[in-house]
Amino acid sequence: MRQNAEEPRVVDVGEQTTAVVAGEVPMSELREFFDAAFHELGQRIDRGELRPAGPALSLYHSEPGPVVQLEVGFPLEDKVAPAGSVVVGRIPATRAVTYTHRGNYDGLGSSWEKLRAWAQERHLRLGVPLWEVYVTEPHPGDDPEDMVTELYWAVET
Repeated sequence: MRQNAEEPRVVDVGEQTTAVVAGEVPMSELREFFDAAFHELGQRIDRGELRPAGPALSLYHSEPGPVVQLEVGFPLEDKVAPAGSVVVGRIPATRAVTYTHRGNYDGLGSSWEKLRAWAQERHLRLGVPLWEVYVTEPHPGDDPEDMVTELYWAVET
């Protein structure tokens, strides 16, 4: 895994409307959920029904455990009409700690732990939601170590 050069930091995040597929998913089925959600979202984008305002994301309403409640989707430029599994969601305005993970998705767990430790060392109270922004989109043949994912974890004030 490539080294992450930057340190975590505290940021203020503005509210963002999203188009998402929401679910309560066993961790063992997370990959399949992501694949199905992004397939449906991709079809709506291809038909011109969604206009993403940024890269794909996943938002967790609780810390991951055996089952996780999450939303997978995109920030929006415009409002969207719910259809199929796609609903309107939002990332709330919040203060958060953030860290940029560089490398394979398999290393995300250790980056989340680094972010948790950094926040705890500074006596910050972590809350919900937590979310990931997939800055780079994976494509067949890409080097997984070139992936960039921004991690955000809400801080209670």
